[in-house]
Parts: sequence; structure tokens; C-alpha cells
Amino acid sequence: MKQFWWARLAPLGLLAACTCLGVVQGCGPGPGYGMRSRPRKLTPMRYKQFFPNFSENTLGASGRAEGKISRNSERFNQLVCNYNPDIVFKDEENTSADRVMTKRCKDCLNRLAIAVMNQWPGVHLRVTEAWDEDGHHPPGSLHYEGRAVDITTDDRETKKYGILAQLAVEAGFDWVHYESRYHIHCSVKADKSEAVERGGCFPGWARVTIAGGRQKTVSSLAPGDRVLALSVTGQVVYSQVLLFLHLDQESRSIFLSLETDGGHRLVLTPHHLMFLDPDCGRSEYQAQFASRAKVGDCVLISTAGGQTETSRIMSVSLTESVGVFAPLTEVGTLFVDGVLVSSYALLEDHKLAHWAFGPLRLLHSLEQLFWGETAKEEKKACTKTETQFGTLTSIDKANSHKQDNLSEPLTVKDQEQCFLKISHVHWYARLLYRFSCIFLDSNIFHP
Repeated sequence: MKQFWWARLAPLGLLAACTCLGVVQGCGPGPGYGMRSRPRKLTPMRYKQFFPNFSENTLGASGRAEGKISRNSERFNQLVCNYNPDIVFKDEENTSADRVMTKRCKDCLNRLAIAVMNQWPGVHLRVTEAWDEDGHHPPGSLHYEGRAVDITTDDRETKKYGILAQLAVEAGFDWVHYESRYHIHCSVKADKSEAVERGGCFPGWARVTIAGGRQKTVSSLAPGDRVLALSVTGQVVYSQVLLFLHLDQESRSIFLSLETDGGHRLVLTPHHLMFLDPDCGRSEYQAQFASRAKVGDCVLISTAGGQTETSRIMSVSLTESVGVFAPLTEVGTLFVDGVLVSSYALLEDHKLAHWAFGPLRLLHSLEQLFWGETAKEEKKACTKTETQFGTLTSIDKANSHKQDNLSEPLTVKDQEQCFLKISHVHWYARLLYRFSCIFLDSNIFHP
């Protein structure tokens, strides 16, 4: 009998392995696995343009300045030197100051150096300014902390700088500014900043509707729960939560806050997919990155009668919160705080994402078929333990007395066992992302 079951599972395992070649990432880690090796068509940044479209010292970009670092300060020991032979350092002070930077800045710079050589064979990245100890920049400049660099190419051809700026965005710099005709300015968040975390999709206090019409926070969801979603055929249904692509109670992230004319407020990470229509019903709703949402665009919201209707976005702002959650539903969509969103992120193709996670849905179905409720209850117990013992946001704490759908906390021993089994980002999502960096065009990824 055992041979019979394994004989049936073998071709399914092969199918899952082959499907991984066409890949996409759910909510998970952001850019950082390296650059593609072949040249590709890029859209150059315009002179004076910066990305993202926020001020450098805001949470959505590189964050606040933390104070000047001098050679005799304790924080200087946290900086590193960059001796990459593929980067030309101007070092006009002859003090090697242009090689001094934070580790995050060094990593981004090294990735950019590879991208420059791939884009223009024989050309190297050139750093004209990094850490500044001489006071040549305005107060509060991130150059004083080793978190900013000014760059060019070593051939100094200014016509390349628009492309260079775009390559810097893809290399992972948190803020890129085509600042001057003669250089590009780039900066990063502080190494210890919790906002560096790019994973997650929704804050724990976001709410969904479960079967029966009750409201439940995302942080209290568990595999097996059925949440309000939209099927492929456009029907409002209750779809089963299979697992969490990302589950982290303690990570601090930057979210977009979108408010609609119907009073709905959706909070999600910028790289998450949501369904937008700039023409408000005159064209099809397309899955796009939340960062593309703007005032005047329309979203789909659920109604009391089990239907959908359009609602116009009235404001877009940034907010910061602790905890990130990415539930994967069987149909690949769900309504969060009444607004329709995708289960996927980072790659702007909802259909491809849903197809790529097909093997995971298949394995989940087989698990339920062979092992029944045992695995389901174990997952649900671990998820609830993570939720109850994790760090709650202030809103979670304020509303904790209202959450009567949570079970009693497990013992500390059970909690420790569950923590050993839980990874913040699901292994399948990590695997898909690694493959996607190799096989997919980077233009469809979130910058």
C-alpha cells in the first residue's frame, strides 16, 4: 500500500519541480540577490528626478539622519571600507574617506558595480563622494553617516547618467536622485533600521471578513479559515487560507495608506498587488503595485449584498507599523478592510503569480487528503501561538478585548516548538524568488 501512495506522489513532485522554472514571489524578501548578467532595455531617469517620490529623509526613502560620525566616535567602528577593484574611488582627500560607508551602502554599491559592467562592457562605476568628515555638505546630510554616495561612470559620459540612476534603483538603494548633470546621488537606510525589512503585505490590525460574516484581524487568521475573496469568474466567495507567505509579528515596515470616498482605508506595503482602474469602470481592473495607486484611481470594494462596487481613492499617504502578514488564499485574492487585493507581491503579474503557486496549492490538497485534519490543526495551533505571543501593535492592544474569536493561549512549551517550525517567509516563496531573478525580466519586478 505504501508503494502505491509513493507511486502516485512521484509524478506530482516532478510537476512541482518543473513548475518552479516559471516563478514569482509572494510577499517576501525584496531586491538583493544580485543583478542580471545580460544587458536590457532600461528607462533612464530624467534630470532632477528622484525615486521613490518622497523626500530623502522620510520613512518611505532613506529615513531620518542619525547624526554625524567622526573618526574618533564609537559609531565609526560600525562603518566598513569598500576595496572593490571594479569600482573607481576618486579619493581627492587622500584619506580613503570615499571608501568608507555603511555595510548596506557597500552591498548596494557592489551590486551596482556589476550592473554597470554588464550594461557597458569596459566601463566601471566611479565614486566621487561617500563618507564626509570635512563638513562639505549641508547639516543632516547622510554623507556624514556613510549612508550616501555620489557616483558617475569612469568614462564620465554624462549621457549614461540617466541609465546609471535607474541601475542604482535596481541595485537596492533606498533613494536615488539625478541631482546634477555631473553625478547621481544615492543613499540608504541605516543598517539597524527596522524599516529596511521589505517583506510583508498587511499590518496585523488589518481586518478581513470570515465565513459567517464576522470580522477578524489578519494577525488572528489561521490556515483553514475562510475569508471573503473574489473568484476567477468574478464571484464573491469565501476562500480558504492555505498558509502565510510571510508572518512576522515584530518586523517594522513602511505601509501605504489609501482612503476611499466610501470610507474604506486600506493599508499595505508598496510592492503588494492590488486591483486598480484609473477610468473607474470604463476599463478592466488591472493588478498593479500599490505604489502606483494615486488619487482618483478606483478600487473594488465588497458590499453587504455579496456584490462588488467601485470606490475612488481620495488620499494616499505613508504610515509605519509593526507586524507584517501575507495570507495566501485558494483563489489568490481577498478583501482586506473591504478592498479587493491580490495575495501576491513584488512581481506585477497576478495571473503568473497564481499559476506559479499552483504546485503549493496542489501539495496542500494532497496533505489534506493523506493526513486529514492532523496537519491542519498543527498549522492552526502554531499560527495562533505566533499571534498571541508576538508583539502587538498599539491598535491590536486597544482592540484586543474585542477579539473574541481567538482561542486560549498554548503553553510556553508549545509556543517554543511552534517557533522552531515557523519561518518568517515561506520556503516556497523564497525558492520562487531565487529562480525568478534568473529567468524573468527584471522590468516586471518592483524597483
